[in-house]
Amino acid sequence: MSTEPIAYIVDDDPALRDALRMLLESVSIQATAFSGAEELLRSGVLEESRPACLLADVRMPGISGMTLLERLREAGIDIPTIVITAYGDIPMAVRAMKLGAVDFICKPLNPQAVLELVQNTLSQAGVTHAPDAAADQLLQLYLSLTPREQQVFQSITAGKTNRMVADALGISVRTAEYHRARVMKKMQASNLADLTLTRVTIQERMGRAGAPPWHA
Repeated sequence: MSTEPIAYIVDDDPALRDALRMLLESVSIQATAFSGAEELLRSGVLEESRPACLLADVRMPGISGMTLLERLREAGIDIPTIVITAYGDIPMAVRAMKLGAVDFICKPLNPQAVLELVQNTLSQAGVTHAPDAAADQLLQLYLSLTPREQQVFQSITAGKTNRMVADALGISVRTAEYHRARVMKKMQASNLADLTLTRVTIQERMGRAGAPPWHA
């Protein structure tokens, strides 16, 4: 049995599925593609003992990416999973993170970002980490935000637009945009997807500290 790292791709879109496989293979990453979660589960590849990661679309007919994550958890299959989502599905991607996904990528996909994410995920596959100091650092960055900036952070990472934030907080759209820019800078996030990803880590870290849940 091979011990080379491999990436499994699950997507019902044949064009995207093949494009991802060819992209990964172009940098010598072994990749196997499946048309759906059912085909992946029937294949038995997840029972193999080798470094691996999984790229799974959130929205698929039959067994969705969310349901797949639930089944993997129930079966005790621990494979680093990256979910593929549309920009409008970011709140869903956050829920996927709570089910155990390690990261998510947004459509339209950035080839270089995909390669870097898969390479980093595979390099850490099977490695047991000590308590993550990065989570503490993210929490400290969040706590450095002003109360208003924390409100904006919670709102935009929950999928709210600048207009929705402005209406909810009773401020102008321009002011909401200003606070959003400040939040992005202070949290050292390059885009909304990166910022949203930090939400799960921060919530989990605050939960361990006994902080109350957010209601944004």
